[in-house]
Amino acid sequence: MTTPADELRAAITTLRSLANAATDDAGNSHWSASRHFPNQPDATYTTLWATGAKPLIHGGGGRGRPPAYVSAPVGDYIAAMDPTVGMALAVLLEGVLSSNQNGAPAHEQCEAWCSPDTCDLSAALAVARAINTGGQP
Repeated sequence: MTTPADELRAAITTLRSLANAATDDAGNSHWSASRHFPNQPDATYTTLWATGAKPLIHGGGGRGRPPAYVSAPVGDYIAAMDPTVGMALAVLLEGVLSSNQNGAPAHEQCEAWCSPDTCDLSAALAVARAINTGGQP
């Protein structure tokens, strides 16, 4: 049987692996979204970029055509959840795991977020389960 600690460890490992792979592929862990036709109020085309590097979505583009795009809300969300966020979330889950096992956060970064009195194991497990199942119920 899988324990809550096992679920948290699996999510931490998955997040770190995915964040590192995405950073390696993109060339940077900080991502941004840029609007096509920003002066047009109904334009919702967004290109995703690794900061200082290359576009993250391939296809489209070509001789004078804009790069491939996604809708603005999707692009903004993807850019907001870049590998830097994944790594921070792994640290947070690690702090919850450590706090619930021995009463001390795993990292100094977690002290503001996690203490034996404030760590919410059920919320951390919900996040871990979403990661471990690829968002499937």
